[in-house]
Amino acid sequence: MPSDLAQLVTSLAQRARAASLVLATATTARKDAALIRLAGLIDTSHAALLAANAQDLASPEAAALTPASRDRLTLTPARLQHLAESVRAVATLPDPVGDVLEDFTRPNGLHLRKVRVPIGVIGIIYEARPNVTIDCAILCLKSGNACILRGGKECFQTNTALAALITQALAETGLPADAVQLVPTTDRAALTTLLKLDTLIHCIIPRGGESLIRYVAENSTIPVIKHYQGVCFVYVDAAADLAMAEKITVNAKASRPSACNAAEQLLVHRHVAEQFLPAVARALLAKKVELRCDAASAAIFAREKIPHTAAAAADFTTEFLDYVIAIRVVDSLEAAIATINRDSSNHSDAIVTADASTARCFLSQVDSATVYWNASTRFTDGFEFGYGAEIGISTDRLHARGPMGLRELCTHKFIIEGTGQVRE
Repeated sequence: MPSDLAQLVTSLAQRARAASLVLATATTARKDAALIRLAGLIDTSHAALLAANAQDLASPEAAALTPASRDRLTLTPARLQHLAESVRAVATLPDPVGDVLEDFTRPNGLHLRKVRVPIGVIGIIYEARPNVTIDCAILCLKSGNACILRGGKECFQTNTALAALITQALAETGLPADAVQLVPTTDRAALTTLLKLDTLIHCIIPRGGESLIRYVAENSTIPVIKHYQGVCFVYVDAAADLAMAEKITVNAKASRPSACNAAEQLLVHRHVAEQFLPAVARALLAKKVELRCDAASAAIFAREKIPHTAAAAADFTTEFLDYVIAIRVVDSLEAAIATINRDSSNHSDAIVTADASTARCFLSQVDSATVYWNASTRFTDGFEFGYGAEIGISTDRLHARGPMGLRELCTHKFIIEGTGQVRE
């Protein structure tokens, strides 16, 4: 690697670390002022942002993207408006920094407080997702963390334009401009250096395809919070309201198939399969969804002359991110739970049932970050959870799980006050 590139990335991380120490004690009012200013800059910069995005969309890298990835890359006036709304929403949220989690006094008189504090410097590695530039920057800012953003080639112009607005908002409100920095190159060597700076960067969050996330996890000496895939399930129980089940299934699959919280798998209890599957199939086909079926569901569709294809074994563990859904018939709740725990990615899974005891069993036994009863998996989202935005969705077990908002971007420290105590 050229030494100047390594020096560039190291210098960027050093400046981020210095900025993080300032930001950790910044007032809530100062942080919120920067967010409000950023929202205003987004509102007045639509033309410039859409022009930068058009450059990215016209690039050879964008031409090679899948439809799902190209959709994530594309900005529209409506998406920019939503982006500004998310910035304002984060500004209205309580500041987690300084929250007292525990407060107690030991028999020897020592007074201990466990207090929420920022993690420090967070690196975000992502692909064709310009919204991540804003979402991650504002969540890190509000939670008192500095962040280093490293986007992909296909989104470089858009990310650069958005990062310039963030820098402007920070400078105009008296916060260190180095609190949010975009790596100014897409050279893979810069990423390699970044992932080894464990004395300066405290956490890495990758957002993108499975290959990117695995590369980051395998090459980082810094702790990584991640999810590899969103293989999400909807299970329609024997006691389901079938009209509700149809509505939820279609929404979970077809409202935005490119999202990681979209349903990729449908399980249907055998007792309702004959009645439910033809109706939901027609509704899905109306949305241009391809049906990939096990033998039991294929037999039902064949009798009803409903277009379908036989599923390959790999289809039952695939994140399609497209208008495709895999369908299986199961004999019991227990079989559904076992199938989900074996084949899902532990992201978001739903049951549709009118039986409360069945639902409670599902909710307690399915080992996923988010589990739903009579609702679409598409709600797994920081904005929908009331977090304003999210920095990612974790399927890990340690530190954070599910949509990561402000509190998940904090750790804690103990503050101990004494009156001269010494340990015997």
